[in-house]
Amino acid sequence: MRDVVAHAGAPRGSLQHYFPRGKDQLVAEAVEWAGAYAARRVRRSFESLDEPTPGAFFAAMVDQWRDEFTERGYDGGCPLVATVADTAAVNESLRETVSSAFTGWQRPVSETLSQLGVPPARAASLAVLMISALEGAIVLARAHQDVGPLDVVVEELRPVLDGAVDKRRRRPA
Repeated sequence: MRDVVAHAGAPRGSLQHYFPRGKDQLVAEAVEWAGAYAARRVRRSFESLDEPTPGAFFAAMVDQWRDEFTERGYDGGCPLVATVADTAAVNESLRETVSSAFTGWQRPVSETLSQLGVPPARAASLAVLMISALEGAIVLARAHQDVGPLDVVVEELRPVLDGAVDKRRRRPA
């Protein structure tokens, strides 16, 4: 908490005023914000597409991370993964907050896939696959200091995602 106060250049009392439940409240609110931010990035990914397909949609999601790593380096990562890795076993409340944040990220991915013609049940499972593959690729990219894992998940998942479209259900984007 002292580090947060020092970084913000704020008086210590202000942190206690805004986060009376302490560190857990601060982390929970940061996780909630991160989940909402991830959901907004989903919409931006979809809106950036010239020819919307499920594979292109996933590639656009991954491109945001590629850009971040190449522009800012490999220090950043997903705060949801970091929080669940650090707290899941010892703090049920934070684990639930992270779970909710992931659900809030999965939902717009699934909805977008459905909009692109993927049957809803399949869209939900593919959303889990996409986020899991992306998160794993982020971890590997950071470990290797290389965007190659990001490229691999796009290359391998693009045909799976595009093949999930029910041509009879596809709605114009």
